[in-house]
Amino acid sequence: MTQPNSGRLTLVGTPIGNLSDFSPRAIEALEQCDFIAAEDTRVTLKLLNHFGITKPLVSYHEHNKRERGEQLCARLLAGENGVLVSDAGMPAISDPGEDLVALCHRRGIPVGVVPGPTAVTAALALAGLPTGRFTFEGFLSVNKRSRRTHLDSLRGETRTMVFYEAPHKLKYTLCDLLAALGDRRIALVREITKIHEEVIRTTLAAAVARYEEENPRGEFVLIVEGAAPAEKEVATPEVAADLARSYMEEGMSPSEAAKTAAAETGLKKGDIYRLLTAKEE
Repeated sequence: MTQPNSGRLTLVGTPIGNLSDFSPRAIEALEQCDFIAAEDTRVTLKLLNHFGITKPLVSYHEHNKRERGEQLCARLLAGENGVLVSDAGMPAISDPGEDLVALCHRRGIPVGVVPGPTAVTAALALAGLPTGRFTFEGFLSVNKRSRRTHLDSLRGETRTMVFYEAPHKLKYTLCDLLAALGDRRIALVREITKIHEEVIRTTLAAAVARYEEENPRGEFVLIVEGAAPAEKEVATPEVAADLARSYMEEGMSPSEAAKTAAAETGLKKGDIYRLLTAKEE
């Protein structure tokens, strides 16, 4: 239940490279709030200075989110209006801001959003791989066991997969992806909206070879092709007849068993029924 007289938390997407992508509505939200919660106040201060905005900044990041989240909620419940930003892109997406949003909902504090740039969909649109269905996997864990478990769970994933990766870990991640998933098509999208924006469309094996020789630069979004859908097993009339016999053992008549087996296998009821009655004669 929304608390009466409570302020509002607004999530504001910030540019992922090019400051010209900051919307007029986002600027207005920053100008009208009472405080801004930022992942790194130094990064956000540069953004505010660029647009001539002066507002109190409060640090909110992975290492202080529990204590600071309670403090921010107290201010919001007292009637202040706050804005949450990340260093780049949408806050609360692969970002500690998701904890603050959840806490606000539990406290009955309204949460709004000013949509902005996000590397996930921008890179996906550029990749040239299927976009109808995709799964966002964020950053892989640096813990070896968690990382292996995560990748093992994706072996049969048929949707296009999106990962974030820093340049100093890219080589290891490409090797781990290749080992876990086999050779797949991949698009490495780096420095989105910046001067050196680049889309490298290749395969995992070729990407591993490339970065054995070349030092990666810039922040990367990896778009990895999903697994090929498993081929549906085609039942033979004999298999369908055996299935029908199992239904007859449960008490179905030959006709009813043949009809049920036909529905499950896609074969004709008449062909299954003939096999059943031929065996009985």
